[in-house]
Amino acid sequence: MNQKNALVRRLFIPPKQSFFLFGPRGTGKSTWMKALFPDALYLNLLLSGVREKFRAYPDELIKEVAALPKPTTVILDEIQKVPDLLAVVHSLIEEKQGLQFVLTGSSARKLRRGGADLLGGRALIKYLDPFIASELGEKFVLEKALKIGMLPLVWETEEPQEVLTTYVSAYIDEEVQAEALVRNIGQFSRFLHVMSFSHGQILNVTNIARECYVKRHTVDNFLTILEDLLLAVRLEVFTHRAQRELSQHPKFYFFDAGIFRALRRMGPGDSEDELDGAALEGLVFQHLRAWTHYAKGRHQLFFWRTKAGVEVDFIVHGENAFWAIEVKNGHFVSPEDVRGLAHFVEDYPEAKPLLLYRGASRIEYKGILCVPVEHFLRSLSENQLFSD
Repeated sequence: MNQKNALVRRLFIPPKQSFFLFGPRGTGKSTWMKALFPDALYLNLLLSGVREKFRAYPDELIKEVAALPKPTTVILDEIQKVPDLLAVVHSLIEEKQGLQFVLTGSSARKLRRGGADLLGGRALIKYLDPFIASELGEKFVLEKALKIGMLPLVWETEEPQEVLTTYVSAYIDEEVQAEALVRNIGQFSRFLHVMSFSHGQILNVTNIARECYVKRHTVDNFLTILEDLLLAVRLEVFTHRAQRELSQHPKFYFFDAGIFRALRRMGPGDSEDELDGAALEGLVFQHLRAWTHYAKGRHQLFFWRTKAGVEVDFIVHGENAFWAIEVKNGHFVSPEDVRGLAHFVEDYPEAKPLLLYRGASRIEYKGILCVPVEHFLRSLSENQLFSD
């Protein structure tokens, strides 16, 4: 992230106690933490010298903390590189009052699978997502976001496509291959390309396995790796007080529209409208997911789909919000566009239905509020999802 991006006000508010800060690479965790805690002891575990030192002698952290002039903040950047440090951090939190740890990570795989308890609740778990439109303000351009996504690492570079390509390659080389997460990198690379066709779609593992020429359990393992590396999310069906027979299969999204576009190479039968539609739905997804991470109160993100195929793209459900949101790439609204929302509010009359589209006007159609998608994205705040 460059210096300009360091000045962008993020909606995430750091807690006063120790916390994990998870997020994919390039979301600005390191730069943001340094700016927020300029006097902190900062240890970058991506640096080989620092990493090897603490791998060999994790108790050295006790000596470094003891040498601090007063209780302060200690930032351990990319903590998953040395998971043995968690035991030391755990003991230091219990022994030293007023000492705050910020533990950033771009993967929770090693921490969870290595038997670590994520400090047994003594540190909160938080997330930093790519930029959202309301953080960028006037710098936000919808068409740009649909092409390159919202990663701070990419947003203001002069060569966004090159950076995106390098970003994907770096994840494969540094996280997947270096950590020996898969046996066959060629299979995993082919899997990533195939998954780009599943972005925003119902997940069909059997079909994906067939297209990748691998076994189903291999695809299951690859999907878990993507989730552990924070590169993708499986969105579950909303089943609360279900009154209809619902689909059991989740939907799949890459965490950023730019990553989807980098992996989804244009083919002879592809159209820009088709790719823009998938990118738009993904862009709304990543904004809603960021909002559930940052907003006051507890909220979860789902989608809704009946066995008969009636669907609503997103359901936001929690303490301060219950919204049913449909996303359309068209500039006009048709009866079919609001059909899923109409069915959903029959079952959940307390939910607020909202259709987001590419038109320029805020209108009401068949009793459902329809809002320009750009206006909606710009309006997100930590206090509310949308003011109707």
